Amino acid sequence: MAEAASEQSAQRPLPPGLDLLWGRRERGKRGPRPGLSADAIVEAAVRVADAEGLEAISMARVAAELGFTTMSLYRYVASKDELLQLMFNASALGAESLVLEGDDWRSRLRSWAVIQRDMLDIHPWITQMPMPAPPLAPNSLHFVERALKALDGTGLADSEKLRAIGLISSYTLSEARFANDAARAAAGAAKAAGESGQAPAPPLTYEQLLRELVDEQTFPHLYRIAWSASPTDPLTEREEFLAGVDLILDGVQALIDRAG
Repeated sequence: MAEAASEQSAQRPLPPGLDLLWGRRERGKRGPRPGLSADAIVEAAVRVADAEGLEAISMARVAAELGFTTMSLYRYVASKDELLQLMFNASALGAESLVLEGDDWRSRLRSWAVIQRDMLDIHPWITQMPMPAPPLAPNSLHFVERALKALDGTGLADSEKLRAIGLISSYTLSEARFANDAARAAAGAAKAAGESGQAPAPPLTYEQLLRELVDEQTFPHLYRIAWSASPTDPLTEREEFLAGVDLILDGVQALIDRAG
């Protein structure tokens, strides 16, 4: 405990971006401009990314959105990489006051996954962001803290709790990325069809593509899936996502049972 307190008092230097988010670096230190701030820059960047995707984000594009010169932005945000960190933190605004619905750990953790997926659907550009390490921004850690609290009383070790919510988070991000990529591809196909004057062809389902590609001898299991009778009411993308969440939660329950 004494060693931990000593490390906290020393306050080791944080990487660029995190130092700004955690108040270890002054904002606008090199000369403030009226109407311009780090928060205003981040809000403008999020607006651009929501409308045009992450590929549209550059210091010049955000400066144009705000009506300032590009160099003006560098007084508040050191680089595009730093801006991306600030944007990611802003996407989880309000996490510190988040209340998870549910009467038990499972329903609360399911609610946590749904909230994360909703956030990714509102800001699909997050699925395009490079993530070399787990997020350490304040709002991200507040969000993780809520999930850890949901697992109170389960008997799981803290490392097991982190592993469980990390798995849910990775799955949620992956499914949101698939949905976002599919939407972007469909929009591109519709645009190309519109330019050619032809109606866009409906996209083939996974099963339809399998029927074109697999044979029974080489891929017997995939062949059976491809040619099995389709359900009358196939699951929506959202229902498929929730089915996957429930499957992961079944695994968490099994881990709790072993710990109990």
